[in-house]
Amino acid sequence: MRGETIFAVSSGAGRAAVAVIRASGPDAGVALARLAGGLPAPRHAALRTLRRPADHAVLDRALVLWFPGPDSVTGEDVTEFHVHGGLAVVAALLDTLAAEPGLRPAEAGEFTRRAFDNGKLDLTEVEGLADLIAAETEAQRRQALRQYSGALRDLYEDWRARLLRMVVYAEADIDFAEEAIPPELAAENRRAAEALRRAVAAHLADNRHGERLRDGVSVVVLGAPNAGKSSLVNMLARRDVAIVSAEPGTTRDAIEVRLDLGGYPATVIDTAGLREAAGMVETEGIRRARARAADADLKLILFDATTWPDLDAASCALMDGDTIAVLTKMDLAGRGHVLRDAPPAAFQCISVTSGEGLEGFLGALGAAVAMRARVAETPALTRMRHRVLLETCVGQLDAFLTHSDVAPAELAAEDLRLAARALGRLTGRIDVEDVLDSIFREFCIGK
Repeated sequence: MRGETIFAVSSGAGRAAVAVIRASGPDAGVALARLAGGLPAPRHAALRTLRRPADHAVLDRALVLWFPGPDSVTGEDVTEFHVHGGLAVVAALLDTLAAEPGLRPAEAGEFTRRAFDNGKLDLTEVEGLADLIAAETEAQRRQALRQYSGALRDLYEDWRARLLRMVVYAEADIDFAEEAIPPELAAENRRAAEALRRAVAAHLADNRHGERLRDGVSVVVLGAPNAGKSSLVNMLARRDVAIVSAEPGTTRDAIEVRLDLGGYPATVIDTAGLREAAGMVETEGIRRARARAADADLKLILFDATTWPDLDAASCALMDGDTIAVLTKMDLAGRGHVLRDAPPAAFQCISVTSGEGLEGFLGALGAAVAMRARVAETPALTRMRHRVLLETCVGQLDAFLTHSDVAPAELAAEDLRLAARALGRLTGRIDVEDVLDSIFREFCIGK
């Protein structure tokens, strides 16, 4: 399959001013020459009339580019056709390419897979590219671009190089067992292993900020029935995503909506009201609400201002350090339901109807989401795959530090080799066939 030439639309679907069709493989240049009457200068755009080779019918006037391998995005010969974006134009060009000898439509992620196979990208850069394409917020874009630019690769490859040096020292103790290996060499190897373990462990202890930034902070909205949960979710979403009714128990199942809160991604989840349920369906809804609360990164717990200072006990029991307490319906409290005692500063006092307190509440919510998703300028963990392999590396370093003084040198060296193998799998240097398909499957056709 790698000897075949693939092609696909690499721009967005639907009608547009311009569409980009890309081809990669040994016959890419041949196809371009046949359609455009010759090859343009490498890496220079040229305006050409595209003709169908079978009958010389004009397909379009287009910009074409020619990238001879290995100096191309995939490492192979690559051509690009920048045609007018009408559906008929694109369909005609795709049909023409499909009729060319040696060309076939690309599968999902196949262009990027070829770039990986040809050493143009490592696995962390591939994942960064997938995240960049999927980025919905500014913070996600910055993190994905940092990873796509090789920041994680450089970090992990530096750690791997340090480990391989330790392996050399450890194996010297095996190869020259009958000679006197300087004791300071073993001590230096141990110090190096301890320093690397601290560095990897610190990278792991980032509170999952990178993964939260990639996947979104989960914000669960909780409270008694009619506390205003669905109204608040609709206000945050700026559209009606949840049914609002005065009838208790309207919301039975969790309703999720993806939001951009101050440049950070969040999934806000409306849940069933917490009370003694009236039936089996509502009971299940309340069970799911409590389960979501247990797994949430942040909880918004709502209380009805008209009942102040009597607070719902079931909601109070869920409050902890990851909670923003919200007193709702302040417009009603101000129209006859006078608060007997002023709420403490820990409460956000709002009215979705009148807009009272919403600016301060949104600021507090945005700050709480940012705190849980913000990452430093240094590369951050973004995927569970990274975390598992780094934990494996730490475990093998722990084993080395345990074995190095008491076990045979062969065991200590093997611990270091396994730690280096875990880091190699992060970037795709070794043993990656079992993870490739799941990574490249995320891509669209033509990327």
